[in-house]
Amino acid sequence: MNAIDQSYSAKPSHYFSGARHSLVAQLPHAPGATILEIGCGSGGTGALALETGKCGRYYGIEIEPVAAARAGAVLTEVLVGNVEIMKLPYEESSLDVIIISEVLEHLVDPWAVVARLVKLLKPSGIMVATSPNISHWRVIGALFTGRFDYSEIGVMDRTHLRWFTPASFRRMFTEAGFVVDRVGPSGGFGKAARTINLVTGGASEHLFCTQIALFGHRPA
Repeated sequence: MNAIDQSYSAKPSHYFSGARHSLVAQLPHAPGATILEIGCGSGGTGALALETGKCGRYYGIEIEPVAAARAGAVLTEVLVGNVEIMKLPYEESSLDVIIISEVLEHLVDPWAVVARLVKLLKPSGIMVATSPNISHWRVIGALFTGRFDYSEIGVMDRTHLRWFTPASFRRMFTEAGFVVDRVGPSGGFGKAARTINLVTGGASEHLFCTQIALFGHRPA
């Protein structure tokens, strides 16, 4: 077991559970579609997508064996491994949607992984990705006071190897060949954040975005 595998095995079980309802809700209704989720955890998101008619086949890749075993009971197929070093068995232009949520920040070379994934999507196939936002005001405030403190979860998760702002996250996908349709916060803002963002004409949005959500597609 390498260092990356060990860092995941030390995570609490709830780290790999739960469905990403907001992401699934934004996918088109397509009962015949095929979805691949990299970092599928225990399969909650995939089970929800299958149940709500977002796809007919849902494949997962998960690095943590216990979580992968749970996902295998509810998804079409689950592979155990590190997406950076494993050979992906999917044919080019075979997938309708790829989801990679809270994974890229854990990789040594996320840019290379994103470049590999674009070829697996069908023309106009959808890419959904999320990652913590390093330009959140709390992180900037900590840096201002000279602190860069790691934690067990969140933006400063000690297993993160890479960090992104909304702008750098977008750039990684456009440079790989994706058309990025939108990048922004994965959830809503509180009243104060909404007011500040409105007054600044949207220029301060990155300061209040805890998690970056990106939706894009492979060019037709």
